[in-house]
Amino acid sequence: MDEKDWRILQMVYEERNITKAAEQLYISQPSLTYRIQQLEQELGVKILSRRKRGVDFTVEGEYLVQYAISMLHRLNELKDYLANLNGKIKGTLRLGVSQTYARYKLPVILSEFLSEYPEVDIKLKSGFSYEVIQMINKEETNIGIVRDTYDWKGPKILLDKEKIYIVSKEEIELSDLPNLRRIHYNTDLSLKNVIDTWWKGTFEAPPKITMEVDLIDTCREMVENGLGYAFLPEICLKGYEHLKKYELTLEGQQLVRNTWLIFNEHSLDLSVVKAFIKFMKNDDCI
Repeated sequence: MDEKDWRILQMVYEERNITKAAEQLYISQPSLTYRIQQLEQELGVKILSRRKRGVDFTVEGEYLVQYAISMLHRLNELKDYLANLNGKIKGTLRLGVSQTYARYKLPVILSEFLSEYPEVDIKLKSGFSYEVIQMINKEETNIGIVRDTYDWKGPKILLDKEKIYIVSKEEIELSDLPNLRRIHYNTDLSLKNVIDTWWKGTFEAPPKITMEVDLIDTCREMVENGLGYAFLPEICLKGYEHLKKYELTLEGQQLVRNTWLIFNEHSLDLSVVKAFIKFMKNDDCI
């Protein structure tokens, strides 16, 4: 078995479908199937059990996948270590980033970082904050940038605080919100909880949600076209100063959205990780 085999097993395990895994790996489905059959012959065990719409792993296959994932982690650690031996800032920086932060702030940050450290390669995954924390826990990434830390117990650095607004195209009376059209978008559970807590502490009636969309950008565009109001964080409102904004407060306390940089302590062994953390601490780039 080699690195290619480890990646095949990992991808099939993630997709639970031979055709989809082959597409992700840019190889043909027959080639992938043949290689798994070869592995089964070499190891003398059955790895996969086929079902109507995909595959399941046998007990032996599950063990083999965990071995493959472990070996890929060790290989990444080896590559990172060797890249750091000469003291230069080089190698691969694996980032897991909240999708909202990745959309609105990360492109400029990475551009400036790579201008300063051109020998660094970036491996980036974005998702909801809880998904980023899972990436860190599984050591799929060196550093995470999350909108909330949930139950993260490791080191963390506060990058930013931003206000949460009620946003509409025209002026509205906040007391009328239960009767006005609200646009809801899919977001982290933590922000949803903040908004729900504010609502329950302010109104007895439920909100009148008339639209549910998947993306924050879609939600904002609906608001801009006068289709309703929404609860939006400050990060997505640059350039939309014409919209009416009302700060979200509860019992005189301003409600904010925090952005954190998180990492495991042992990641600091990598010079590329230390360089990125130092770079992010610079207020000019945050």
